[in-house]
Amino acid sequence: MGNLPYSNTIESQDNAHFMSFSIEGKTAIITGAANGIGLAVAKHFIEQGANVMLTDMDEDKLEAECNAIGSDRAHFFAGDLRQRLTIANLQSATISSFDSIDILVNASRQVLPSNPLDAKEDSFEALFQQNVLTNLRLTQSVARLMIKSAKNNGDALGNTIGSIVNLSSIASDRTHPNLLAYSVSCAALNQMTRSLAVSLAKDRIRVNAIAIGSVMSANLQQALRSDDDLHDQITDVTPLGRIAEAKEVAEVAQFLATDSSSFITGQVLNVDGGRTLIDPLHTAVH
Repeated sequence: MGNLPYSNTIESQDNAHFMSFSIEGKTAIITGAANGIGLAVAKHFIEQGANVMLTDMDEDKLEAECNAIGSDRAHFFAGDLRQRLTIANLQSATISSFDSIDILVNASRQVLPSNPLDAKEDSFEALFQQNVLTNLRLTQSVARLMIKSAKNNGDALGNTIGSIVNLSSIASDRTHPNLLAYSVSCAALNQMTRSLAVSLAKDRIRVNAIAIGSVMSANLQQALRSDDDLHDQITDVTPLGRIAEAKEVAEVAQFLATDSSSFITGQVLNVDGGRTLIDPLHTAVH
């Protein structure tokens, strides 16, 4: 058979490339979805044809956002995921709504200042519980369900049965005097990502993380309103010279959730505009 015409070859490659990024028909749980980056990920996934269970503690906000989205593929679950029973109830609600769970995006995270010399003002325990342990427990629970579902459905050996994406920060390997607890919790989350990726590889579940720089999240928007100089401070130390939009993180989460990243696991992908290449983190990461 002769070579295909150049234009047809490109068209065929483009179609294959497009299809490999598809999450249409997949079901995703997205935590921290009442606002900010978690909400942006949820909206983007729904736009791309996925079923999404938006999860957070703020029931009123979740309900309002789902009503605004106006899709039968957008459901919500409100609860405190630091409680093990809440995790079980979230899974049950997701299965009841969509029959399966294919993707987990742990986008819920908390940023608090910490004072390492004052135990009363040290947020280490709170942030480790929220940013690490809660994500670990939810990941473990969802992974067990993915494995059980794959066995029941007789999924072909070799196919990825699930993808888990953790939202971390470049603060994990930078330093800031007021972000000790946040930095340590993000570093722990990154190591958890790597360890779980190895542990779950045999079960065909991939685990990756996105380490964000300055993204227009709810936290950063609040910080920008209280500090007129912060915007310029951030852009001055970001090679691409701007603050990222939340949807840019959502698109990376989609990539890590699809077959386009089928041979990628245990990686922490920096989405920071090149900031970690030059920035010693003199300003807060949000």
